[in-house]
Amino acid sequence: MCSARGLELDLLPLQGLWIEAQYLKLTDQTSHLVEFDGGIIEVLPMPTDKHQVILLLYDLLRKFLRPLGGKVLVAPLRLQIRPGTFREPDILLVRDARDPRRQDRFWLGADLVVEIVSADDPERDIVTKRADYTAAGIPEYWIVNPLDATITVLALEGDAYRTAGLYLRGEQAASVLLAGFAITVDEVFDAE
Repeated sequence: MCSARGLELDLLPLQGLWIEAQYLKLTDQTSHLVEFDGGIIEVLPMPTDKHQVILLLYDLLRKFLRPLGGKVLVAPLRLQIRPGTFREPDILLVRDARDPRRQDRFWLGADLVVEIVSADDPERDIVTKRADYTAAGIPEYWIVNPLDATITVLALEGDAYRTAGLYLRGEQAASVLLAGFAITVDEVFDAE
């Protein structure tokens, strides 16, 4: 069930039949995080306190990119992977705020995305979205995993991601794309 302005929707009978225009209209009318792929609507779980605290990473990226002219935003904001597929990364950015992929209703691409792994379905963030962001040509993908306190930085090379770094507590996670941007893993997971 999904609630859109107080209207309860049972999504199951329509799964696989939704069209992009219906998805966009639905998400324009709800505060839920909702993703869309091949006619299937997926309502994401409400972020937890821990999930929100990890978004400290957003503040650090914003402070780093602002002087360089970039733009960083947080969910809910739709990112079109391809026609008929939308994701809502926890954090997404472009290095140039005037990037034409940055549209008002949804973005058509990004330079870097961050997903905080959700306990309800870790495979969605670690496997499924990795494939989606590869297909979308997103140059860098960070997987922030509170389940094992790791940050994985993936860099796109050709048509596949390579692991640029798997960072543990006591280490510093560094961006490949954003020269000079690094953060300690402890700072991310111990934020209050």
